[in-house]
Amino acid sequence: MYPEDTPHVPVQRAVEVHQPTPYPPAAPVSAPVVPVQPGTVPAVASIVLPDGRVVTGYAIEPTRPEPVAAKPAVSRTAVNVALGGGGFLAVCGGLVLLTSFIAALTAFITQLITLAAVIFGGWIAVQIFSARGHQGGGTTVNIRKAVFKRNHFHG
Repeated sequence: MYPEDTPHVPVQRAVEVHQPTPYPPAAPVSAPVVPVQPGTVPAVASIVLPDGRVVTGYAIEPTRPEPVAAKPAVSRTAVNVALGGGGFLAVCGGLVLLTSFIAALTAFITQLITLAAVIFGGWIAVQIFSARGHQGGGTTVNIRKAVFKRNHFHG
């Protein structure tokens, strides 16, 4: 705290001593005693001591603490955290299911398009290859018997 080469001398302070001043006892103020009727008359109890003396007085009921409000078994914060976590998991699960549904729907549509292309391509291939196989329906020209005159064909 202090550098090694700096001399340190503790500061001396003046000490003041305070002595308590006694107060004279206050004169008792005598207030008039007003009899007050209690709401209920307390029960008088008498006790006989072992030496034969009898002590009579009012029984004092012990003070009962106020009932504590019933607390829930689980704190509200814990319930809110649990409900929030459950809701978060439900949303995440729903998003996973939605993503899976979209991926499956995309694959299904892709397979339908591929199937349509294969069927349509096969139909076109059948039309092309079946037209070459037979000579019916089109115009057939027998060039050996034909007579050409001035760029006109006479058959």
